Amino acid sequence: MKPSDVLLAVLVAVIWGLGFVGSRLALDELSPALMTAMRFAIAALPCLFVRRPNVPWSVLIAISATLFLGQFLAQSWAIAHGVPVGLASVIVQSQALFTVAFAVLAFREVPARIQIVGIGVAAIGLLMICGTVGFDFSVGAFAVLMISPVSFAIGNLLLRQAREVPMFDLFAWLCLIPPLPLLALAFAVDGPRATWLSLSQMSATGWISMLFVGAISTCVAYWLWGRLLRDHTAAQVVPFALLVPFVGAAASSVVFGETFGPLRLAGMVTVVGGIAVMLLSKRPAVLPEIA
Repeated sequence: MKPSDVLLAVLVAVIWGLGFVGSRLALDELSPALMTAMRFAIAALPCLFVRRPNVPWSVLIAISATLFLGQFLAQSWAIAHGVPVGLASVIVQSQALFTVAFAVLAFREVPARIQIVGIGVAAIGLLMICGTVGFDFSVGAFAVLMISPVSFAIGNLLLRQAREVPMFDLFAWLCLIPPLPLLALAFAVDGPRATWLSLSQMSATGWISMLFVGAISTCVAYWLWGRLLRDHTAAQVVPFALLVPFVGAAASSVVFGETFGPLRLAGMVTVVGGIAVMLLSKRPAVLPEIA
């Protein structure tokens, strides 16, 4: 990779890490459903200027429902119900573990031995984190958060059905799908009046956070990531995502004073270490078709 592309990859990781902090600030003023709806309404604005990619609506909806709606709604709900931002950023990145596991079931991709080791290490880290649940946030909030990496992983695999299309156009149109169902959910859960009051009474901090999360963290960062994946192999690009939890945890400790107990910190480091082993290993082989 050229130095400029390395800097872009690092920039995307930093943006995504800071996006967790932006989401937390916005959730101080908006419900999870409304905040997530606004995130994608802002990110979908480029649809006014780009054509829909040559991908069936059914595929677009399936990808968006998992990669975006499911992932970020679960993430927002969990953060709003007490899950620390730094911990959330680590758990979301465990999607690499689930992506490999689901690829075995869906595409018969056999993980290499070193990937199996990485999966085992990451799983141990998740169990260590589970041992800290129930003290500063509920088991239910942690369970909802786990929907995020699972949904993320399914979306990763569904993306394979949208190959050879412009990345910016694809992600813009994927962002167009979540706002309406999320707004309907906000009306159903919070009520139209409360939803309108939340929007009309947002502070400058809330608006800046939403613009960063929607325009920068979602629209621009995903576009840059897509360009990097187009120009380089996944093995060169994807490991930079390991920086996201470190940025998220560091930013959260500065902005919110978040601290980690020994067991939780050890679990977070173990998860990231396991993911690193998985991402830096060779790509899995594919089993031959059985007649």
